[in-house]
Amino acid sequence: MTHQIDPSVAPYLDLHPEVAAALAAGQAVVALESTIISHGMPFPQNVEMARGVEDVVRAHGAVPATIAVLGGRLKVGLTPDELHLLATDKGVDKISTRDLPVTVALGRHGATTVASTMRIAALAGIRVFATGGTGGVHRGAGSSMDISADLLELARTDVCVVSAGVKSILDIGLTLEVLETQGVPAITLGETEFPAFYSRQSGFTSPLTVQTPAEAARVLKAKWDLGLSGGVMLANPVPAGAEIPAAEITPHIEQALRDMDALGLTGKDTTPYLLGRIVEITGGRSLETNIALVRNNAMVAAQVAVAYAQLG
Repeated sequence: MTHQIDPSVAPYLDLHPEVAAALAAGQAVVALESTIISHGMPFPQNVEMARGVEDVVRAHGAVPATIAVLGGRLKVGLTPDELHLLATDKGVDKISTRDLPVTVALGRHGATTVASTMRIAALAGIRVFATGGTGGVHRGAGSSMDISADLLELARTDVCVVSAGVKSILDIGLTLEVLETQGVPAITLGETEFPAFYSRQSGFTSPLTVQTPAEAARVLKAKWDLGLSGGVMLANPVPAGAEIPAAEITPHIEQALRDMDALGLTGKDTTPYLLGRIVEITGGRSLETNIALVRNNAMVAAQVAVAYAQLG
């Protein structure tokens, strides 16, 4: 399945040669985000994780395409030097879809969130994207109206996002309600309960379930063949050996939320702070879980991408 890049987009887009060749040949490509590198993990674990995840994608038959904005250029696939820059440069902004035009126009560096990674992946013709956890409705959103742009991007951009569910710092029930309202299939792989990032169980029944990556690929083809625009959330539970059970992680999340409130943090600063604070509270265990689930998601995303490419 080849994709013709819009002539108006092409001048802004830099495809890594490996990615360009794979897309031209209709081969499987998996998009990877960069916020997890710049704002989700400390150095050097972030660059080691990023390289390791790319290796996982390759090991399962697909080509990795880590996405970022560097010097105002939309980068689809990064060189080792570009990856290192993202992992170490404190001047890299965390950017969502709304930030793309400013970042591009002013020639800045930006690490892409789920939403902006989806948008750039779609511009390049990539249909499958692996991340750690998807954004959603924040706790207390009834008064703050803090709802991640990831959910709206899923409603309008034709990309499958493979994640370990929505981040457990969020309101999972309300997130699933918003996804339903937006017509986004929230599908869990191999389980009937929706996962909660660090934990395999959230207490919420999954709206939809598939048993294999091949089934997920057939869902993608059917959805887009039917003209049903928008993305798919494929929730892939964290491996059992790496999870932190909900009963154990919940008090740590609540402590991190109290600490955040005391600091008065809001908006896009909240998730990086909370994830970092939970790493501190758990003595690094949550970071190990985060790395394990990202690698697991990369494996499943590669399997979905390969199966989707074979559907022709």
